[in-house]
Amino acid sequence: MAKKIQAIRGMNDILPEQSAIWQYLESTVESLLKRYSYQEIRMPIVEQTALFKRSIGEVTDIVEKEMYTFDDRNGDSLTLRPEGTASCVRAGEEHGLLYNQIQRLWYQGPMFRHERPQKGRYRQFHQVGVETFGMAGPDIDAELIILSARLWKELGIYDSVTLELNSLGSAEARSEYRAALVEFLSARKDQLDDDSQRRLESNPMRILDSKDPNTQELLNGAPVFDDYIDQESKEHFEQLCSMLNAAGIEYKLNPRLVRGLDYYCKTVFEWTTTELGSQGTVCAGGRYDGLVEQLGGRATPAVGFAMGIERLILMLQTLDVIPDHVSSQPQIFIAAVGEGMATHGLLLGEMLREKTGYRTQMHCGGGSFKSQIKKADKSGAVIALILGESEVANGEVAVKFMREARDQETVSLSGLIEFLQGAGL
Repeated sequence: MAKKIQAIRGMNDILPEQSAIWQYLESTVESLLKRYSYQEIRMPIVEQTALFKRSIGEVTDIVEKEMYTFDDRNGDSLTLRPEGTASCVRAGEEHGLLYNQIQRLWYQGPMFRHERPQKGRYRQFHQVGVETFGMAGPDIDAELIILSARLWKELGIYDSVTLELNSLGSAEARSEYRAALVEFLSARKDQLDDDSQRRLESNPMRILDSKDPNTQELLNGAPVFDDYIDQESKEHFEQLCSMLNAAGIEYKLNPRLVRGLDYYCKTVFEWTTTELGSQGTVCAGGRYDGLVEQLGGRATPAVGFAMGIERLILMLQTLDVIPDHVSSQPQIFIAAVGEGMATHGLLLGEMLREKTGYRTQMHCGGGSFKSQIKKADKSGAVIALILGESEVANGEVAVKFMREARDQETVSLSGLIEFLQGAGL
């Protein structure tokens, strides 16, 4: 017997009983973004490797360790996208959407990183990304944060998330601070955890968000970035905080919040939770004013964020805030019993789908009344509609209530929809 082929580790199937929750989350996000006049953009999942090396940074963990990179038949180095911002910038620049224009864009889809799979974290994971271009002021930063806060409220998780804010300043200010931080940490290298020692040369600012308690204690004596931040960035950040205060958005200032990608500047933010254990970030983003120019375009201010769909779904399930109506199960199951009844059942199903929004499943394949009612029960349907020869002859349908103790009733086809509505379906 041939060995069964299984999914690649960290790349999970989304089964039918899970897909309704995904659809609920995706439709809620899409509806909200439309209300803010954001437009969807769709990019390929495979890009030239150089795109991510130039944008993310060659000495980041993502590029060095996590990217799925391969040579195609032409010898070109290609990569499954590990994040969406660089792809969105590439697409916008390639199609003339960015220079001297204002764009509010969003996308969703799979991303790929070869890292250790764990709860809420996979090698193929899905994100919703929101990117804006052409707006340099703090008002667009505020809009994105307010938009995300509204999403948490609509999903019922606002009270379980915390907004953390920081400013990374200009590239020049960050460079000065980086040098001071490296000097401080180099003198204490033997006290750093292994990851931080490795990052000291390649990406030292990532040491600031190390999860190692000893490293965090050591950082208490490190140079403070606020002493290096430029005046323009400071004013930008103060105005942003003022706008969030006016909008009633609570936040926590986190001077060690740096984000993992090289292209961020000025505003950075994360929405975090304590509901998911160590995987506490559900949404993160910030400004990346230099990225378009870095990828060959003209200087364009930009800010955006991305949220992980798997983590959000895990959070909805953990907090038990998924609405009762979110289901892929049928509300109505049609059982057609007897020779020639299947056609009548199919037509009844089409009538209900055309005139109502009820999820309706028609039993196909024949079978006895008893076997079909068993399948109606197993389907999760609330009501079974039964068609037999006598019902068809009289223009009627039998209604069996599957989830409550009520007697079976016979209803005329002409009055069926009104009856179903009255039954609270």
